[in-house]
Amino acid sequence: MKKNEFKLKTSQLKEIALNLGEKISNGLKNDNTEVKSIPTYIHPLSSGAEGQAIVLDWGGTNYRAAVINFADGVASISPEKTSGRELSATTTKGFSLDDLLGKQSEFVNEIELPEKAPIGYCFSYPAECLPNGDAELIRWTKGMDIKEMIGNPVGKPLLDVLNNTGKAEFTGIKVINDTVASLFAGLTNPKFDAYIGLIVGTGTNMAAFVNAERIPKIDPSLEWQGLTPVNLESGNFNPPHLTKYDDLVDEKSDNKGSQRFEKAVSGMYIGQILREVFPDGGFDETTDGKALTDLINSDEKQNKKHLKVAKDIYKRSAKLVASSLAGLIDLLATHNKKIKKVRITAEGSLFWSEVSGCKDYNKIVKSTLKELLIEMGHKKIKVNIAEIESANMIGSGIAALS
Repeated sequence: MKKNEFKLKTSQLKEIALNLGEKISNGLKNDNTEVKSIPTYIHPLSSGAEGQAIVLDWGGTNYRAAVINFADGVASISPEKTSGRELSATTTKGFSLDDLLGKQSEFVNEIELPEKAPIGYCFSYPAECLPNGDAELIRWTKGMDIKEMIGNPVGKPLLDVLNNTGKAEFTGIKVINDTVASLFAGLTNPKFDAYIGLIVGTGTNMAAFVNAERIPKIDPSLEWQGLTPVNLESGNFNPPHLTKYDDLVDEKSDNKGSQRFEKAVSGMYIGQILREVFPDGGFDETTDGKALTDLINSDEKQNKKHLKVAKDIYKRSAKLVASSLAGLIDLLATHNKKIKKVRITAEGSLFWSEVSGCKDYNKIVKSTLKELLIEMGHKKIKVNIAEIESANMIGSGIAALS
Protein backbone atom coordinates (compact mmCIF):
# COMPACT_ATOMS: atom_id res chain seq x y z
CA MET A 1 0.00 0.00 0.00
CA LYS A 2 1.67 3.18 -1.19
CA LYS A 3 -1.16 5.44 -0.06
CA ASN A 4 -3.43 5.41 2.94
CA GLU A 5 -6.60 3.86 1.51
CA PHE A 6 -8.25 4.08 4.92
CA LYS A 7 -8.05 7.87 5.20
CA LEU A 8 -11.42 9.60 5.00
CA LYS A 9 -11.85 13.30 4.30
CA THR A 10 -14.23 15.39 6.40
CA SER A 11 -16.50 15.68 3.35
CA GLN A 12 -16.64 11.88 3.06
CA LEU A 13 -17.38 11.45 6.77
CA LYS A 14 -20.17 14.01 6.46
CA GLU A 15 -21.60 12.12 3.48
CA ILE A 16 -21.53 8.90 5.53
CA ALA A 17 -23.27 10.67 8.44
CA LEU A 18 -26.05 12.06 6.25
CA ASN A 19 -26.49 8.73 4.49
CA LEU A 20 -26.95 6.98 7.83
CA GLY A 21 -29.46 9.62 8.93
CA GLU A 22 -31.55 8.94 5.82
CA LYS A 23 -31.45 5.19 6.43
CA ILE A 24 -32.44 5.58 10.10
CA SER A 25 -35.44 7.67 8.95
CA ASN A 26 -36.37 4.99 6.44
CA GLY A 27 -36.13 2.36 9.19
CA LEU A 28 -38.45 4.42 11.40
CA LYS A 29 -41.04 4.39 8.60
CA ASN A 30 -40.71 0.87 7.21
CA ASP A 31 -39.97 -2.71 8.28
CA ASN A 32 -37.22 -4.88 6.80
CA THR A 33 -34.88 -1.97 6.02
CA GLU A 34 -31.09 -1.77 5.99
CA VAL A 35 -31.03 0.07 9.34
CA LYS A 36 -33.89 -1.63 11.18
CA SER A 37 -34.61 1.09 13.79
CA ILE A 38 -36.51 -1.27 16.10
CA PRO A 39 -38.81 0.41 18.68
CA THR A 40 -38.63 -0.85 22.27
CA TYR A 41 -42.03 -0.59 23.96
CA ILE A 42 -40.81 0.59 27.34
CA HIS A 43 -41.06 4.11 28.73
CA PRO A 44 -38.10 4.26 31.14
CA LEU A 45 -38.54 6.18 34.38
CA SER A 46 -36.88 9.49 33.60
CA SER A 47 -37.15 10.75 37.19
CA GLY A 48 -35.20 7.84 38.68
CA ALA A 49 -36.10 4.21 39.33
CA GLU A 50 -36.92 3.00 42.86
CA GLY A 51 -37.04 -0.56 44.20
CA GLN A 52 -35.47 -3.95 43.54
CA ALA A 53 -35.20 -6.02 40.39
CA ILE A 54 -33.42 -9.13 39.15
CA VAL A 55 -31.09 -8.27 36.28
CA LEU A 56 -29.74 -10.72 33.71
CA ASP A 57 -27.12 -10.03 31.06
CA TRP A 58 -26.42 -12.43 28.24
CA GLY A 59 -24.70 -11.67 24.97
CA GLY A 60 -22.33 -14.54 24.26
CA THR A 61 -20.61 -17.26 26.25
CA ASN A 62 -20.80 -15.14 29.41
CA TYR A 63 -24.00 -14.85 31.48
CA ARG A 64 -24.52 -12.65 34.54
CA ALA A 65 -27.29 -12.49 37.13
CA ALA A 66 -27.64 -10.09 40.06
CA VAL A 67 -30.09 -8.16 42.21
CA ILE A 68 -30.16 -4.40 41.69
CA ASN A 69 -31.59 -1.95 44.20
CA PHE A 70 -32.43 1.66 43.35
CA ALA A 71 -32.71 4.07 46.27
CA ASP A 72 -32.99 7.82 45.64
CA GLY A 73 -32.00 7.15 42.04
CA VAL A 74 -28.71 5.46 42.99
CA ALA A 75 -28.14 1.84 41.98
CA SER A 76 -26.42 -0.83 44.08
CA ILE A 77 -25.80 -4.31 42.72
CA SER A 78 -25.57 -7.57 44.67
CA PRO A 79 -23.36 -9.49 44.46
CA GLU A 80 -21.07 -6.50 43.86
CA LYS A 81 -18.76 -8.48 41.62
CA THR A 82 -21.18 -10.03 39.17
CA SER A 83 -18.67 -12.43 37.72
CA GLY A 84 -20.01 -14.13 34.63
CA ARG A 85 -21.01 -17.74 34.41
CA GLU A 86 -19.77 -19.77 31.49
CA LEU A 87 -22.37 -20.59 28.84
CA SER A 88 -20.03 -21.72 26.07
CA ALA A 89 -22.02 -24.97 25.75
CA THR A 90 -24.76 -22.94 24.06
CA THR A 91 -22.75 -22.97 20.83
CA THR A 92 -22.43 -26.78 20.75
CA LYS A 93 -24.53 -28.83 18.37
CA GLY A 94 -27.76 -30.12 19.87
CA PHE A 95 -27.93 -27.59 22.72
CA SER A 96 -31.67 -27.01 23.18
CA LEU A 97 -34.00 -24.38 24.61
CA ASP A 98 -34.62 -26.60 27.65
CA ASP A 99 -30.85 -26.86 28.18
CA LEU A 100 -30.52 -23.08 28.02
CA LEU A 101 -33.43 -22.39 30.38
CA GLY A 102 -32.10 -24.95 32.83
CA LYS A 103 -28.67 -23.33 32.91
CA GLN A 104 -30.04 -19.80 33.16
CA SER A 105 -32.52 -20.56 35.95
CA GLU A 106 -29.85 -22.49 37.87
CA PHE A 107 -27.57 -19.43 37.81
CA VAL A 108 -30.38 -17.08 38.91
CA ASN A 109 -31.36 -19.29 41.83
CA GLU A 110 -27.76 -19.40 43.10
CA ILE A 111 -27.84 -15.71 44.07
CA GLU A 112 -29.65 -14.31 47.12
CA LEU A 113 -33.07 -13.28 45.81
CA PRO A 114 -35.75 -10.96 47.20
CA GLU A 115 -39.14 -12.60 47.86
CA LYS A 116 -40.74 -10.77 44.96
CA ALA A 117 -39.27 -8.75 42.07
CA PRO A 118 -39.48 -8.12 38.32
CA ILE A 119 -36.75 -9.17 35.90
CA GLY A 120 -34.79 -6.99 33.49
CA TYR A 121 -33.07 -9.12 30.84
CA CYS A 122 -30.31 -7.67 28.66
CA PHE A 123 -30.40 -9.96 25.62
CA SER A 124 -27.71 -9.00 23.11
CA TYR A 125 -28.95 -10.74 19.98
CA PRO A 126 -31.13 -9.31 17.17
CA ALA A 127 -34.69 -9.33 18.49
CA GLU A 128 -37.99 -7.62 17.67
CA CYS A 129 -39.43 -5.90 20.73
CA LEU A 130 -43.02 -6.74 21.64
CA PRO A 131 -45.62 -4.34 23.09
CA ASN A 132 -45.65 -6.27 26.39
CA GLY A 133 -41.93 -5.61 26.99
CA ASP A 134 -40.75 -9.05 25.85
CA ALA A 135 -38.77 -9.58 22.63
CA GLU A 136 -38.92 -12.06 19.76
CA LEU A 137 -35.66 -13.50 18.47
CA ILE A 138 -34.98 -12.53 14.84
CA ARG A 139 -31.78 -14.49 14.28
CA TRP A 140 -28.76 -15.81 16.15
CA THR A 141 -25.22 -14.41 15.97
CA LYS A 142 -21.90 -15.26 17.72
CA GLY A 143 -22.12 -18.97 16.92
CA MET A 144 -25.50 -19.60 18.59
CA ASP A 145 -28.00 -21.83 16.80
CA ILE A 146 -30.98 -22.89 18.95
CA LYS A 147 -33.41 -22.96 16.02
CA GLU A 148 -36.55 -23.50 18.12
CA MET A 149 -36.12 -20.04 19.67
CA ILE A 150 -36.12 -18.10 16.38
CA GLY A 151 -39.38 -16.21 15.90
CA ASN A 152 -40.49 -16.82 19.50
CA PRO A 153 -40.51 -14.73 22.70
CA VAL A 154 -37.26 -14.72 24.65
CA GLY A 155 -38.44 -13.69 28.11
CA LYS A 156 -41.66 -15.56 28.88
CA PRO A 157 -40.21 -19.12 28.73
CA LEU A 158 -37.49 -18.11 31.19
CA LEU A 159 -39.99 -16.33 33.45
CA ASP A 160 -42.19 -19.45 33.52
CA VAL A 161 -39.29 -21.77 34.36
CA LEU A 162 -38.07 -19.47 37.14
CA ASN A 163 -41.52 -19.19 38.69
CA ASN A 164 -41.80 -22.99 38.65
CA THR A 165 -38.68 -23.29 40.80
CA GLY A 166 -40.44 -21.64 43.77
CA LYS A 167 -37.28 -19.82 44.91
CA ALA A 168 -38.96 -16.40 44.54
CA GLU A 169 -41.92 -14.73 42.88
CA PHE A 170 -40.85 -13.16 39.59
CA THR A 171 -43.53 -10.63 38.75
CA GLY A 172 -42.68 -9.90 35.11
CA ILE A 173 -39.86 -9.65 32.60
CA LYS A 174 -38.64 -6.89 30.27
CA VAL A 175 -36.18 -7.84 27.53
CA ILE A 176 -33.88 -5.21 26.04
CA ASN A 177 -30.87 -5.07 23.76
CA ASP A 178 -27.46 -4.21 25.28
CA THR A 179 -27.40 -0.93 23.37
CA VAL A 180 -30.80 0.03 24.77
CA ALA A 181 -29.51 -0.94 28.24
CA SER A 182 -26.63 1.51 27.77
CA LEU A 183 -29.13 4.13 26.61
CA PHE A 184 -31.23 3.62 29.76
CA ALA A 185 -28.16 3.71 32.01
CA GLY A 186 -27.41 7.19 30.72
CA LEU A 187 -30.66 8.40 32.29
CA THR A 188 -29.03 8.22 35.73
CA ASN A 189 -27.83 11.74 34.88
CA PRO A 190 -31.00 13.70 34.01
CA LYS A 191 -29.28 16.92 32.90
CA PHE A 192 -29.25 16.24 29.14
CA ASP A 193 -31.63 16.96 26.27
CA ALA A 194 -30.93 13.71 24.38
CA TYR A 195 -29.36 10.34 25.10
CA ILE A 196 -27.57 7.76 22.95
CA GLY A 197 -26.40 4.23 23.74
CA LEU A 198 -23.29 3.11 21.84
CA ILE A 199 -21.50 -0.25 21.64
CA VAL A 200 -18.08 -0.58 20.00
CA GLY A 201 -16.56 -3.89 21.03
CA THR A 202 -16.81 -7.25 19.32
CA GLY A 203 -19.71 -5.71 17.38
CA THR A 204 -21.18 -2.24 17.09
CA ASN A 205 -24.61 -0.65 17.42
CA MET A 206 -26.43 2.50 18.55
CA ALA A 207 -29.73 3.29 20.26
CA ALA A 208 -31.56 6.55 20.97
CA PHE A 209 -34.89 7.99 22.07
CA VAL A 210 -37.21 9.03 19.24
CA ASN A 211 -40.66 10.54 19.63
CA ALA A 212 -43.35 8.04 18.63
CA GLU A 213 -44.82 10.52 16.14
CA ARG A 214 -41.55 10.19 14.20
CA ILE A 215 -41.94 6.39 13.99
CA PRO A 216 -44.77 5.86 11.48
CA LYS A 217 -44.31 2.08 11.39
CA ILE A 218 -45.61 1.71 14.96
CA ASP A 219 -49.04 0.08 14.79
CA PRO A 220 -51.61 2.86 15.43
CA SER A 221 -53.80 0.40 17.35
CA LEU A 222 -51.15 0.34 20.12
CA GLU A 223 -51.83 4.03 20.79
CA TRP A 224 -48.16 4.29 21.71
CA GLN A 225 -46.95 7.82 22.46
CA GLY A 226 -43.94 9.74 23.74
CA LEU A 227 -40.19 9.25 23.60
CA THR A 228 -39.49 5.71 22.47
CA PRO A 229 -36.20 3.78 22.82
CA VAL A 230 -35.07 2.68 19.36
CA ASN A 231 -32.47 -0.04 18.79
CA LEU A 232 -31.05 1.03 15.44
CA GLU A 233 -29.12 -2.18 14.60
CA SER A 234 -26.76 0.28 12.91
CA GLY A 235 -24.04 -2.34 12.41
CA ASN A 236 -25.96 -3.36 9.28
CA PHE A 237 -25.51 0.12 7.74
CA ASN A 238 -23.75 -0.11 4.37
CA PRO A 239 -21.79 3.15 4.20
CA PRO A 240 -20.17 4.71 1.14
CA HIS A 241 -16.37 4.95 0.82
CA LEU A 242 -15.45 1.43 1.93
CA THR A 243 -12.34 -0.14 0.43
CA LYS A 244 -11.56 -3.27 -1.58
CA TYR A 245 -10.20 -4.78 1.64
CA ASP A 246 -13.60 -4.32 3.31
CA ASP A 247 -15.12 -6.10 0.32
CA LEU A 248 -12.71 -9.02 0.79
CA VAL A 249 -13.58 -9.34 4.50
CA ASP A 250 -17.26 -9.33 3.57
CA GLU A 251 -16.75 -11.91 0.79
CA LYS A 252 -15.13 -14.33 3.24
CA SER A 253 -17.65 -13.80 6.05
CA ASP A 254 -20.53 -16.14 6.88
CA ASN A 255 -23.06 -13.30 6.44
CA LYS A 256 -21.96 -11.82 3.12
CA GLY A 257 -23.65 -8.54 2.27
CA SER A 258 -24.81 -7.71 5.79
CA GLN A 259 -23.26 -5.87 8.77
CA ARG A 260 -20.96 -3.88 6.46
CA PHE A 261 -20.49 -1.02 8.93
CA GLU A 262 -19.73 -3.50 11.72
CA LYS A 263 -17.19 -5.23 9.49
CA ALA A 264 -15.38 -1.92 8.93
CA VAL A 265 -15.49 -0.84 12.57
CA SER A 266 -15.74 -3.56 15.21
CA GLY A 267 -13.23 -5.61 17.15
CA MET A 268 -14.33 -8.85 15.53
CA TYR A 269 -13.35 -7.63 12.05
CA ILE A 270 -10.71 -4.88 12.00
CA GLY A 271 -7.93 -7.42 12.44
CA GLN A 272 -9.27 -9.29 9.43
CA ILE A 273 -8.97 -6.11 7.37
CA LEU A 274 -5.27 -5.97 8.27
CA ARG A 275 -4.92 -9.59 7.22
CA GLU A 276 -6.45 -8.82 3.81
CA VAL A 277 -4.01 -5.92 3.27
CA PHE A 278 -1.10 -8.26 4.06
CA PRO A 279 -2.21 -11.79 3.01
CA ASP A 280 1.39 -13.01 3.37
CA GLY A 281 2.05 -11.07 6.57
CA GLY A 282 1.65 -13.99 8.95
CA PHE A 283 -1.75 -12.86 10.29
CA ASP A 284 -4.03 -15.83 10.94
CA GLU A 285 -7.79 -16.11 11.41
CA THR A 286 -7.53 -15.15 15.09
CA THR A 287 -6.30 -11.64 14.21
CA ASP A 288 -8.99 -9.45 15.74
CA GLY A 289 -9.26 -5.96 17.22
CA LYS A 290 -7.25 -6.89 20.31
CA ALA A 291 -4.49 -8.36 18.15
CA LEU A 292 -4.47 -5.13 16.13
CA THR A 293 -4.19 -2.88 19.20
CA ASP A 294 -1.55 -5.20 20.69
CA LEU A 295 0.43 -4.81 17.47
CA ILE A 296 0.22 -1.00 17.73
CA ASN A 297 1.30 -1.10 21.37
CA SER A 298 4.38 -3.19 20.61
CA ASP A 299 5.44 -0.94 17.73
CA GLU A 300 9.19 -1.35 18.23
CA LYS A 301 8.95 -5.05 17.43
CA GLN A 302 6.71 -4.68 14.38
CA ASN A 303 7.14 -4.47 10.64
CA LYS A 304 6.79 -0.72 9.96
CA LYS A 305 4.35 -1.22 7.07
CA HIS A 306 2.15 -3.47 9.21
CA LEU A 307 2.25 -0.94 12.04
CA LYS A 308 1.31 2.01 9.85
CA VAL A 309 -1.67 0.23 8.30
CA ALA A 310 -2.83 -1.09 11.68
CA LYS A 311 -2.92 2.50 12.96
CA ASP A 312 -4.75 3.65 9.80
CA ILE A 313 -7.44 0.95 10.27
CA TYR A 314 -7.77 1.82 13.97
CA LYS A 315 -8.16 5.54 13.26
CA ARG A 316 -10.65 4.92 10.45
CA SER A 317 -12.78 2.77 12.72
CA ALA A 318 -12.99 5.57 15.30
CA LYS A 319 -13.77 8.18 12.64
CA LEU A 320 -16.52 6.01 11.17
CA VAL A 321 -18.05 5.70 14.65
CA ALA A 322 -17.86 9.50 15.03
CA SER A 323 -19.55 9.84 11.66
CA SER A 324 -22.37 7.50 12.68
CA LEU A 325 -22.89 9.48 15.90
CA ALA A 326 -22.94 12.73 13.93
CA GLY A 327 -25.59 11.32 11.59
CA LEU A 328 -27.76 10.24 14.51
CA ILE A 329 -27.36 13.53 16.41
CA ASP A 330 -28.16 15.47 13.23
CA LEU A 331 -31.38 13.50 12.86
CA LEU A 332 -32.36 13.95 16.52
CA ALA A 333 -31.66 17.69 16.21
CA THR A 334 -33.98 17.96 13.21
CA HIS A 335 -36.68 16.29 15.31
CA ASN A 336 -36.11 18.62 18.26
CA LYS A 337 -34.47 22.01 17.70
CA LYS A 338 -34.06 22.46 21.48
CA ILE A 339 -31.39 19.76 21.79
CA LYS A 340 -28.18 21.38 23.05
CA LYS A 341 -26.69 18.73 25.36
CA VAL A 342 -26.32 15.07 24.38
CA ARG A 343 -25.12 12.23 26.59
CA ILE A 344 -23.60 9.15 24.98
CA THR A 345 -23.12 6.07 27.15
CA ALA A 346 -20.35 4.17 25.37
CA GLU A 347 -19.58 0.51 26.00
CA GLY A 348 -17.06 -1.86 24.49
CA SER A 349 -13.40 -2.78 24.78
CA LEU A 350 -12.44 -1.21 21.45
CA PHE A 351 -14.06 2.15 22.23
CA TRP A 352 -12.11 2.49 25.49
CA SER A 353 -8.88 0.95 24.17
CA GLU A 354 -5.57 2.76 24.64
CA VAL A 355 -2.72 2.69 22.15
CA SER A 356 0.76 4.16 21.84
CA GLY A 357 1.90 6.32 18.97
CA CYS A 358 -1.51 7.79 18.13
CA LYS A 359 -4.63 9.08 19.89
CA ASP A 360 -6.71 6.63 21.89
CA TYR A 361 -9.90 5.50 20.19
CA ASN A 362 -12.36 7.48 22.31
CA LYS A 363 -10.33 10.68 21.83
CA ILE A 364 -10.39 10.27 18.05
CA VAL A 365 -14.16 9.79 18.22
CA LYS A 366 -14.62 12.91 20.37
CA SER A 367 -12.48 15.22 18.23
CA THR A 368 -13.91 13.94 14.93
CA LEU A 369 -17.48 14.17 16.21
CA LYS A 370 -16.96 17.76 17.33
CA GLU A 371 -15.54 18.66 13.91
CA LEU A 372 -18.43 17.00 12.08
CA LEU A 373 -21.13 18.60 14.21
CA ILE A 374 -19.66 22.03 13.44
CA GLU A 375 -19.48 21.10 9.75
CA MET A 376 -23.14 20.02 9.85
CA GLY A 377 -24.35 23.24 11.48
CA HIS A 378 -24.58 22.03 15.10
CA LYS A 379 -21.72 23.91 16.74
CA LYS A 380 -23.93 24.74 19.76
CA ILE A 381 -24.57 21.06 20.57
CA LYS A 382 -22.30 19.80 23.33
CA VAL A 383 -21.65 16.09 23.70
CA ASN A 384 -20.69 14.15 26.83
CA ILE A 385 -19.35 10.61 26.31
CA ALA A 386 -19.59 8.56 29.51
CA GLU A 387 -18.36 5.15 30.60
CA ILE A 388 -20.76 3.72 33.19
CA GLU A 389 -19.76 0.69 35.24
CA SER A 390 -22.32 -2.14 34.93
CA ALA A 391 -24.34 -0.14 32.38
CA ASN A 392 -26.11 -3.28 31.13
CA MET A 393 -27.23 -4.17 34.64
CA ILE A 394 -28.34 -0.63 35.50
CA GLY A 395 -30.21 -0.22 32.21
CA SER A 396 -31.91 -3.61 32.62
CA GLY A 397 -32.96 -2.67 36.16
CA ILE A 398 -34.49 0.59 34.94
CA ALA A 399 -36.38 -1.38 32.26
CA ALA A 400 -37.68 -3.90 34.81
CA LEU A 401 -38.99 -1.19 37.13
CA SER A 402 -40.50 0.97 34.36
